[in-house]
Amino acid sequence: MCAAGSVLDLPGGLRGELAYRVPMARHVSWRAGGEAERVYRPADLEDLATFLQGLDEDEPIHFVGLGSNLLVRDGGLRGTVVLLHGALNHIRIEQRSQGMHWADKDPGQFGVLYAEAGVAAPKVARYAARHDLVGAEFLAGIPGTLGGALAMNAGCYGHETWEYVAMVQTLDRRGQLHRRLPSEFEVGYRHVELISKQHADTPCPLPNPLPQAGEGANERYARQNPVHEWFVAAWLLLPRGHGEASREEIRRLLARRVASQPLGLPNAGSVFRNPPGDFAARLIEQCGLKGRRLGHAQVSEKHANFIVNLGGATAADIEALIETVQGTVAARTGVELQREVRIIGDK
Repeated sequence: MCAAGSVLDLPGGLRGELAYRVPMARHVSWRAGGEAERVYRPADLEDLATFLQGLDEDEPIHFVGLGSNLLVRDGGLRGTVVLLHGALNHIRIEQRSQGMHWADKDPGQFGVLYAEAGVAAPKVARYAARHDLVGAEFLAGIPGTLGGALAMNAGCYGHETWEYVAMVQTLDRRGQLHRRLPSEFEVGYRHVELISKQHADTPCPLPNPLPQAGEGANERYARQNPVHEWFVAAWLLLPRGHGEASREEIRRLLARRVASQPLGLPNAGSVFRNPPGDFAARLIEQCGLKGRRLGHAQVSEKHANFIVNLGGATAADIEALIETVQGTVAARTGVELQREVRIIGDK
């Protein structure tokens, strides 16, 4: 039996770091929760593809960025957690090339930023501003990675991630890369889903090349056995503008965030989606739940749609408080609040 958190020897060909029985409280922003059976931090995208190819078909896999939208129950997590932050961290301005599907966009008006899924969303915002690309400033207010922002169409301050997505790269559990266009996804408020895995599958060889329209054989990959895919990179199409103005907007948005959110205590951002035409925070406060505590978890006194860990909160404390808020708001207002955060693992 390996000691908790011990690093394991890697199978041949792998270059990342594999550990056993890792406390997930280290890897989620709530700083609570049980152990993951195994955790793998890949060396890069190619290494991650190789790792997935070696897993059993029934192995549970969980991709985690900064863990800022995640609660792992106290009973822990079976299977393997893949940590993307600090691993898939490439970011660059894409050079124009004939054949790119966005080649018809005026390069004098638009630029293309490529970033892998492990890059923190605020870094994407700052990098874009540094290269005089605008529109991504809102990403500075999202405390997660680009991969998480893509998976849930994260947004704030009137903008959402998929407004700017030109193309994404996904990886399936067989270790096969795909390039996909926004038209292949159903995108909504905090919701993104691949419409069909039965068409337009475009395997992409490693290492990751510049995407070219018509490149490769464009074989129909595994039509009869569609598999889950994870976002590993994206190309964002952003208008050109003034970098200093963009940096000033980032500073303004961050100051607004500091003033309105309980950043001094562990939290996972907004716990509930805003219902149509209303705000979850308003409903929670209306029901007298601001400041409500269960164990060491509390509905924030600064922002009612945040639940904070006062120190020593268990995942069970946090989940029970989430359920209390949902039940109370439903009983008093008739509105069923939908969680924005993900809850996984065994109780």
